Amino acid sequence: MTRVCFQLQVAPELLDEYIARHTPVWPEMLAEIAAAGRRNYSLFLGEGGRLVGYYETEDDAAAQAYLAASPVAARWEAEMSRFFVGLDGRPDQAAPPLTEIFHLDDQLAAAAARAPHEESTPS
Repeated sequence: MTRVCFQLQVAPELLDEYIARHTPVWPEMLAEIAAAGRRNYSLFLGEGGRLVGYYETEDDAAAQAYLAASPVAARWEAEMSRFFVGLDGRPDQAAPPLTEIFHLDDQLAAAAARAPHEESTPS
């Protein structure tokens, strides 16, 4: 499973409308996101319109390709694009991903895998 996180900037004067457009999202768009293979998808809104998104997928390139070819996603993204500052292209395709530097489950698993091979040293 690949974890993807991205950040966008919502125009501060459009925040209320942006929130309203997501409560709820079109049912057909929700279905397309799921059909694309994106799971555990969340958006978080911070101070001044900073938007952070997160989802998990088995194949992000395939998920992006599916959504790029979807007429429903194209309609949704066309309507959403006006909310974002400094974005060149469709939000679902042009949002810059953030680099993951820590994941608890991955580090716990790695530590558990190392533990039997490491000798304890007396203090």
